[in-house]
Amino acid sequence: MLISLVTPSVFGADSVSVQVLQSNLNHPWSLAFLPGEQGILISERSGQLRRWHHGKLSAPISGTPAVWAKKQGGLLDVALAPDFVSSRQLYLSYTESDDQGAVGAVVGRATLSEDYRHLSDFRVLLRQTPKLSSGANLGTRLAFDPSGYLWISFGDNFAAEKAQDLRALQGKILRLKADSAIPADNPFRGRSDARAEIWSDGMRNPQGLAWNPWSKVMWESEHGPRGGDEINLPEKGKNYGWPLATWGIDYSGQPVPGSKGGRVSGTRQPLFYWKVSPALSGMAFYDSHRFPAWRHSLFIGALKDRSLIRLSVDGNKVTEQQRLLRDRGERIRDVRVGPDGYLYVLTDEAQGKLLKVGLR
Repeated sequence: MLISLVTPSVFGADSVSVQVLQSNLNHPWSLAFLPGEQGILISERSGQLRRWHHGKLSAPISGTPAVWAKKQGGLLDVALAPDFVSSRQLYLSYTESDDQGAVGAVVGRATLSEDYRHLSDFRVLLRQTPKLSSGANLGTRLAFDPSGYLWISFGDNFAAEKAQDLRALQGKILRLKADSAIPADNPFRGRSDARAEIWSDGMRNPQGLAWNPWSKVMWESEHGPRGGDEINLPEKGKNYGWPLATWGIDYSGQPVPGSKGGRVSGTRQPLFYWKVSPALSGMAFYDSHRFPAWRHSLFIGALKDRSLIRLSVDGNKVTEQQRLLRDRGERIRDVRVGPDGYLYVLTDEAQGKLLKVGLR
């Protein structure tokens, strides 16, 4: 089950179609499809939320929160509420700093106007505490499951030991109700030595969250240090090991401080890992009939590897892998499956792009 080999691509570069829909995006981080063919919301790490519609990019939507936009921080994920059609509510994740310069992630909710030009009634739902970051390993991916629960990934803020501390929100997968209330069946609810928002712990820098439409569970992808990038199935109350268990090494080339190896008793193994880090980002399951050859695939953006990774999925097992878009040499930050069955991809550059990707 622990596979880290790259198999040859069965779809060459010539068989993949790529259309540049938009350029000149300032480090775009996430996208969300608006219902009724009303376009796409795109977040830019520098703090802007924009709407792309029929080939046109809007001016920044007003009413977004002030963000700390340095290093890996800024305006990050955007997700529509499950009842967006009636409520017009959306969720944002971003970073803020305190008076001492320490940085933490924030998740908030706002209402989008009917003309898509401004946000109102913005309310913070959750702040990552304590604030520990200097702008690295922030995580902050958002995803809803079919029951309407909001899942949040928080990175370890480069303070690895906090991933094992249930009193801190660093290095955790969280699960909340849409209004930020704690679900009754969260594993640490009622404990004085743990945060009730936590679903699972021991994560390093989770950059991807996606609901598996076939096995009906949430999947998570995360950066390792130097190698050891992982895909996990975050189970209720389980510990995924970081920094005690990792298949990577430290950036110095030495073992990760505190690591006891790849397998450690009491921790869960990744579903899939890479010995050489591609630097994983956003991910999406493909369940469209548009391109049958891609069905039962998981697509994950890669920043360091500058590619779009395709994993073939059989139940909760990964059975093969290939790299797409490598010839473009662009950092892939996010990927989503559009209502039309094409992949929509964001490149993380100062002049970032929105790409539409399919098979010829």
